[in-house]
Amino acid sequence: MGKMAAALGSVATLATEPGEDAFRKLFRFYRQSRPGTADLGGVIDFSAARGSGPVAHKVVRSQLSVSSVSDHDAHRAGLQPVSNWRAYGLEGYPGFIFIPNPFLPGYQWHWVKQCLKLYSQKPNVCNLDKHMTKEDTQDLWEQSKEFLRYKEVNKRRPRSLLEKLRWVTLGYHYNWDSKKYSADHYTPFPSDLAFLSEQVAAACGFQGFQAEAGILNYYRLDSTLGIHVDKSELDHSKPLLSFSFGQSAIFLLGGLKRDEAPTAMFMHSGDIMVMSGFSRLLNHAVPKVLPSSQGESLPCCLETPPPAVLSRDSVVECCSMEDWQVCASYLKTARVNMTVRQVLATDQDFPLEPMEESKRDITTEGFCHLDDEKSHIKRARLNPDS
Repeated sequence: MGKMAAALGSVATLATEPGEDAFRKLFRFYRQSRPGTADLGGVIDFSAARGSGPVAHKVVRSQLSVSSVSDHDAHRAGLQPVSNWRAYGLEGYPGFIFIPNPFLPGYQWHWVKQCLKLYSQKPNVCNLDKHMTKEDTQDLWEQSKEFLRYKEVNKRRPRSLLEKLRWVTLGYHYNWDSKKYSADHYTPFPSDLAFLSEQVAAACGFQGFQAEAGILNYYRLDSTLGIHVDKSELDHSKPLLSFSFGQSAIFLLGGLKRDEAPTAMFMHSGDIMVMSGFSRLLNHAVPKVLPSSQGESLPCCLETPPPAVLSRDSVVECCSMEDWQVCASYLKTARVNMTVRQVLATDQDFPLEPMEESKRDITTEGFCHLDDEKSHIKRARLNPDS
């Protein structure tokens, strides 16, 4: 009890201490935290009823727009009926919505497979493009699947390309150098992910949401995401959607300035976060990915396979056991996060940019490392059919 009180006391001291380092102090505290100890006693767990932890009193229920998404459309995206979802908010964070795993049993397999096998392919952009040719990164899945399939057999082998993957961009591709999106760097946004995002946005009261850009982050157990604000989209009235799969992580949600101490919460496989309104432009970060307490194993929600036969109009595809074997091997020591955003308001175009701006390199390496603080950008609409 003494150790737990001391740990919680240190968190409370950090959380209430004002000054520009308030967020970073808690970031460092959780980065260095030890799973299975009292270090994580101050982290909210939304998977428990109404959340758990010393700050669980901040957790409130969020109302969803149940009638905005039919049970049929939810099922097409691999989701439970919205009436079955649990949704929470936090006092002091209007517009923040946390939905603990609303996916149907087995349906997370599809989204994991898409992140590893399909979305990582060209013409989408990834961190490996900075130092490799398009031919070298053409099909990361095929180049890596044999390594991953026998991962436990030889732990000393070199990492596969998929294991070196840190980020992939979809739709309007984010330029890490200029911190902008642009009309002339666009590839078609995945239709299945767009449909999933539209259903989740509608359920949260954002009918008409258009999935125009996505950033996928691939975390190893030692990866972190630095303190940042997602502000480069031209239209901040639309929400930022975040989908997590694989190992759990700690997410920190702060204020408009870094002198405001953040609130810590767990993100488990299947969890969805929505940042909208006031919370859309808040500082946030991921200081810690948490290894499974059972060693290299999958979360329980990923152990159930999807149905052998899916509905004809489902956007979710069957995942073969061969493919899942590779995905499962990868996720035993990793997590994947998909963030989806609408860049432009309806009928809005990107502002004209100087010619030299378009020539800047579109990629930089090392997105998921400590203090890699991304900001965001402007853009002009491109007709996908042009």
